[in-house]
Amino acid sequence: MYMKILASYDVDPEMDPKLLPLNQKMLKKVAILQSNYIPWKGYFDLIQSVNTFVIYDRVQFTKNDWRNRNKLIINGKANWITVPVLHKNLAQTIEETTVANPKWASKHWKTIEQAYSKARYFKIYAERLKETYIQLSTETHLSKINMALIMLICDFLDIRTEIITDNRFDLPENRVDKLVTICKETGASTYVSGPAAKSYIDEERFHESGINLEWMDYSHYPQYDQISTEFDHFVSVLDLLFCYGPDFQGYIRGEK
Repeated sequence: MYMKILASYDVDPEMDPKLLPLNQKMLKKVAILQSNYIPWKGYFDLIQSVNTFVIYDRVQFTKNDWRNRNKLIINGKANWITVPVLHKNLAQTIEETTVANPKWASKHWKTIEQAYSKARYFKIYAERLKETYIQLSTETHLSKINMALIMLICDFLDIRTEIITDNRFDLPENRVDKLVTICKETGASTYVSGPAAKSYIDEERFHESGINLEWMDYSHYPQYDQISTEFDHFVSVLDLLFCYGPDFQGYIRGEK
């Protein structure tokens, strides 16, 4: 179920970053983000824009957030679909968060099927997605559930970025220093971040470490034929797959 996504640069991704050729250091982009449940299209646009994407789940789990829920178009309107989890304390990390009810997987698949069975491209993805949900019914940890679905969707979208988890790094306590450390240890020349992080990221800290900082722009996505009464950009990427089809790269470039 967990597939290896190859790096988009032609060197061994396990190689010590200090041994990378200079031109590889100059070209390598890294993004770091918490895992989300069946994320929206912008999440995958970020993944495909970098060489290495780091799942950052040793951070606090936040309730009523994208970590364990997302939106689908159901009966013409955007509705939440949520993985039930046990939230024991405020210090609990995403990595530590477990599922509260194993029946969630079969319920979610039935909801997806009922909502999108008549969508133009649903049948292209239905079999593998259903198999994955069946397998995930025995998985107890939210982070692994999210990771499995993210990897599957990357395969659907033909995204070949290397995807790793943050538990391979020994990280400091400071929030920004954690990001800088991961960038250094992965040999990044550029850190690509979502715009929401502007509220806390210290750009100077990255520049002092010789790391460029780039901000993703999510404002350019075109509308497509969504099965809804009012178009909603902020739904799961599954909506785009089922309604628009497999040409994710063309969609992002606005070619259709």
